[in-house]
Amino acid sequence: MTAHPTPSEFESRTNATYSALMWALSRPGVICDLPEHGQAQIIAALIDRESAVHCTDAALSRVIARTGAEIVEMDAADHVFAESLPDAGWLGRLRCGSDLYPEDGATLVLTADLSGGVPVRLTGPGVDGAVVVTVGGIPDGFWSERTRIMRYPMGFELFLIDGHRVLGVPRSTQVEVL
Repeated sequence: MTAHPTPSEFESRTNATYSALMWALSRPGVICDLPEHGQAQIIAALIDRESAVHCTDAALSRVIARTGAEIVEMDAADHVFAESLPDAGWLGRLRCGSDLYPEDGATLVLTADLSGGVPVRLTGPGVDGAVVVTVGGIPDGFWSERTRIMRYPMGFELFLIDGHRVLGVPRSTQVEVL
């Protein structure tokens, strides 16, 4: 008889969060459900003492500090957590990797409104043709600045969080404002 360990509630929740994030990133335009509300669950699923993190929210910064991650400036961060960005120009401060190490690009976790806002068309790997979604609560010029910065395979990954929902936009996805 083989005994299998029973996952704790924390392990089950972080596994479900991680699964939702990976599904959202692999299927751009598909809005996935997270087990809980907000960004703290993403910190629990992705961040550890080997991470370099920037956060614009004081309460989330305390959650990050408990992981042992290094708190750094935005341009040095592997992961950036933001409730909002003051303007689209902040995207230029994100790490985008290099020709030799494109995987060194950052992951931006940003609060947005996924139930209304500007319609955008997503195309690229993981998208069946094209998908149109609406995204609100982000700065004007966000998508055009993202397009200007990206030079695939370099760029950054993006998770847009709306309560318990997440939309993933990987660096390989082209976004057109409609």
